[in-house]
Amino acid sequence: MPLKVKVTYCLCDVFCFYNSQFRKLEAELQKKFPGKLEISSEATPTVTGFFEVEVDGKLLHSKKGGDGYVDTDAKLRKIMDGIQAKLK
Repeated sequence: MPLKVKVTYCLCDVFCFYNSQFRKLEAELQKKFPGKLEISSEATPTVTGFFEVEVDGKLLHSKKGGDGYVDTDAKLRKIMDGIQAKLK
């Protein structure tokens, strides 16, 4: 059974920056964990600034909580390590 990963992000702006950030993260996770994840997303109905990543219901990354975007190897590694721990 695939592990559930949910990304909640801010309502798409004119340039769809948050959506592109989600798609980039989704591609990285699918490449690292092929066939092991069920990745879903939810765009908030209003502008929130959210970019939140939950794995199996546990919040692993929160832009609103101070983590920013997943824009460094360290941030991506933190998420991947959390996924790896859940897959064991």
